[in-house]
Amino acid sequence: MASAAPGRHHRTGITLPELFALFPTEDAARDWFAQQRWPDGRYCPRCGSTETTATRNTLPYWCPACRRRFSVTSGTALERTRMPLQKWAIAIYLYVTSLKGVSSMKLHRDLGITQKSAWYVLHRLRLAFDDVGPELLAGPVEVDETYMGGKRKNMPKAKRATLTGRGMVGKTVVVGMRDRPSRQVRAEVVPNTRRPILHRFVADHAAPGATVYTDEHAAYRTMPFRHEVVNHSLAEYVRDDAHTNSMESFWATLKRAHKGTYHQMSPKHLQRYVDEFVGRHNIRDRDTIDQMTAVVAGLVGKRLLYRDLIAD
Repeated sequence: MASAAPGRHHRTGITLPELFALFPTEDAARDWFAQQRWPDGRYCPRCGSTETTATRNTLPYWCPACRRRFSVTSGTALERTRMPLQKWAIAIYLYVTSLKGVSSMKLHRDLGITQKSAWYVLHRLRLAFDDVGPELLAGPVEVDETYMGGKRKNMPKAKRATLTGRGMVGKTVVVGMRDRPSRQVRAEVVPNTRRPILHRFVADHAAPGATVYTDEHAAYRTMPFRHEVVNHSLAEYVRDDAHTNSMESFWATLKRAHKGTYHQMSPKHLQRYVDEFVGRHNIRDRDTIDQMTAVVAGLVGKRLLYRDLIAD
C-alpha cells in the first residue's frame, strides 16, 4: 500500500502493480468476479438452484433444474459482453478511483478498445449506482439545486438564437440532498425548481422530523419539515448550523468533471452521470477493493442494450 497522504489515507488502496498482480490472467479475473457474484456459493441466476455444475462449454456452468447454461456475467449488465473480464476489472478500478470521472477517450486508450465501446462500458458501469434504495436520510440534511449545461457564449450562433430569456435558460436542473451525519448524498435531474417538484424530492429522501437547510428559494417554503434558510442574495452563507456548503461542494466536483473530464453531459444521459458521482461519493470511505466489489454487486439484475442507450 502507498504511504499515507492527505485526504482519506486511512483507506486501503490498490497500486497499479498490485492491480496487475490481482488480475494477471483472464482466469484470475473470472474467478474474482465469481467470488464477488457468489460469495456464499454459485447458484443459477435464472431459477436460483444451487445444484449447478462446471462444464467446458463457452458458458461454463450448467443448471440441471432449468436446463440452461450460464456464466458469471449472466443476469448482469455485463451479460454477453465480448470484452475480456480482465479488462472489465481494470475498467472498474479506473471507474472507482477516478474521483472526477474517467472519459471514454482515456478508457479507449488504456484498455485498447474503441472509443464507442469504452463509452458503452462506462454507461453500463453507471448502472451500478442507479438505485440508492428506500433508506431515508435522518438529517440534518442540506438541499440545493444546480444547473448543468454549457455557457451561452460558447454555443454556436444557431443554438444561441433558439434560446429566449436570461440566466439559466437552456440548462438542465439537478436537485440534491446531503445528510450531515452519514454524509450520504441523493440527487435527481428534475424538469424545474417549482414547489411541487422540490417538495416531492425532499419528502422522498428525508425522514420525517429531519431538519432541512436550504437557500432562500421561495419554492422550499411550507415544507412539512423543520426548515432553516440562509439568504445567499444578502451574502449570508453560514448562520450557526444553517448552510448548504457541503452540498455545494458536491456540485463543484460534478461540475469540474463536466468541464475537465467529459466536456459535455447531454440532458438525455445526465441522470446516469449524476448517479455515478452520487454512488462514488457514498462509498468513498471504503477500501478500493470494497468499492470495486460494490460496483460488481450493483450490476447484478441490470441490463442496458446499446440500441436502448442510443435510442431517442
